[in-house]
Amino acid sequence: MSSESQSFCRLLLSIRNLFIVILTPVVLLPLILLVEGNEAKCAYVIIIMAVFWITEALPISVTALLPIILFPMVGLLYAKDVSKTYLNDTTALFIGGLIVAAAIEHWDIHKRLALRVLLLVGSEPRWLMFGMMLPTWFLSMWISNTATTAMMIPIANAVLVTMKETREAEKKDEAIAIDQGEVDFELKVVQNGTKHSSNGNLANDQENQSRENSKKRADEEKAENAEFSRICKALSLGIAYSANCGGVASLTGTGPNIVMKGAADTAFEEKNVQSPVTFTTWMQYCLPISAILVIFVWAWLQVLFLHCKTYNRKSPEQSKKVKNVIRKEYEELGPITFGQGAVIVHFVMLALLWVTRDLGGVGGWGDIFPEKTVTDSTPAILVAISLFLFPSVLPHTFKEKGKPLPPLLSWKAAEKKVPWGIVLLIGGGFAIAKGSQDSGLSKLIGEQLTVFKDFDLWLMNLNLCLMVAAATEVTSNVAICTLMMPIMKELAVTLEVNPLYFMFPTAIATSFAFMLPVATPPNAVVFSYGFVRVLDMVIAGFPLNIIAVLVLVLGTETWGEAIFGFHTLPNAFKTRNDTTSFENFTTAFMNTSTYLTTISSLNGTTF
Repeated sequence: MSSESQSFCRLLLSIRNLFIVILTPVVLLPLILLVEGNEAKCAYVIIIMAVFWITEALPISVTALLPIILFPMVGLLYAKDVSKTYLNDTTALFIGGLIVAAAIEHWDIHKRLALRVLLLVGSEPRWLMFGMMLPTWFLSMWISNTATTAMMIPIANAVLVTMKETREAEKKDEAIAIDQGEVDFELKVVQNGTKHSSNGNLANDQENQSRENSKKRADEEKAENAEFSRICKALSLGIAYSANCGGVASLTGTGPNIVMKGAADTAFEEKNVQSPVTFTTWMQYCLPISAILVIFVWAWLQVLFLHCKTYNRKSPEQSKKVKNVIRKEYEELGPITFGQGAVIVHFVMLALLWVTRDLGGVGGWGDIFPEKTVTDSTPAILVAISLFLFPSVLPHTFKEKGKPLPPLLSWKAAEKKVPWGIVLLIGGGFAIAKGSQDSGLSKLIGEQLTVFKDFDLWLMNLNLCLMVAAATEVTSNVAICTLMMPIMKELAVTLEVNPLYFMFPTAIATSFAFMLPVATPPNAVVFSYGFVRVLDMVIAGFPLNIIAVLVLVLGTETWGEAIFGFHTLPNAFKTRNDTTSFENFTTAFMNTSTYLTTISSLNGTTF
């Protein structure tokens, strides 16, 4: 390729995003010019956004703002109606959770918890991996998956470096001991007068022995390096995968959960029915799925990389040094301060308020208030506001007299640590859902998917989840969830099952992205440290994608059915045509009765 061609290619790459943003709406114009109906208008907007999300021609959060422009331009929705979708009850719940998570990060509480667990589990690689996965899994339920992974990977890296240095020191000591043994043996032979320099037999034997020892040491070093590399991969992938699994377990764990919650609330509110999706019911359904998966991930990575072996029996010194590194990092955090304790109390209080607001229809503190007046967003915002007010130090320990006591979280810290972009992304998802619903596009697509109606419901659900899990490997999980929710709702209603039957599993399946670095931020973070290759992630992640979906479908058909009644279509969602037909029949019957009564009275008879 000539230098001019190379320069032209570089120029095209440099303006690639500009070309995509300008040309995509133009190329797709025939969709709304040649196809009539609001469905085509909505499809035009969604396809543009999907292209931008996949190519990342614009930041994904910026792309999420496009409905405010495009829906009014194509004549589908008013701008004020679209804008309302960006901040609602579900978004408020998410913002409150993000602010509490920011306070946990700000006070290093997540790091303290992780290091404490590592001190308890020991330094054997399999338990070390478990000790890193457990806090990552738990913390990812409440704070950003990316932040949790970014916090855990440096800890894992410090431990791995210590293991490497210890092993190298032990090998060096062994090599010195072997060399010294060879020298001692040769001196002993010379002193005994048995060295036959004439035929050189003993000298050759000594040379051969030395060569064999060198080869043996090289082979052992190669095997140990391969072993250490496998440990690095197991620990790194264990952290990334447990973060992905943990995000599933709680309602505020990851973006798709909030998208699904908002879509479910909208679907049920349209029928004047309270949504059954609460923080408590979410955890009842998803926490067992998440726990099963994280245990399976731990077992699978042991089999794949650690080969179920015990490593530290021959090296107690290494075990001791690894523990010392972890203990040193923990001690550097110092004792728990008043501010840290206060944040922990706020976090525990919020979790309790979420769980106890509605205990699955058997009561809860939400019953104190009139129906529908409080939701999960109420305690989230209450606790979040308290963080900006509650002092981080006791008054008598504050040295700057005359100044207000510093709060647990300042607004500057919140601005820095809260990922505000994902709030816009979720709002864009709600806007797309509204456009799909009002235009009838989601209903149209849902009706087309009924070609699979002859399949068993669980088999259809399995296929949908597998498709979503595959798609989320190469694009944003929030974007995929946003596009799928209105379609899944209409498909479920068409097949006369609970709208949540397809919405819930497909939303969760968007978090099952274990195969590629670009699939989720935790995958990208661990990949950036260089311990894991793409091939390693594909080999480890492909079986996990399959198993995760199977566990998800199993949970849906068993305890999910017991909690939500997935296989039963709520009365509020039954077709209006049936109701209308019944009303027409009733009216006709009443009119006929009135007519017969009138005729009978004229004839002097009684009907």
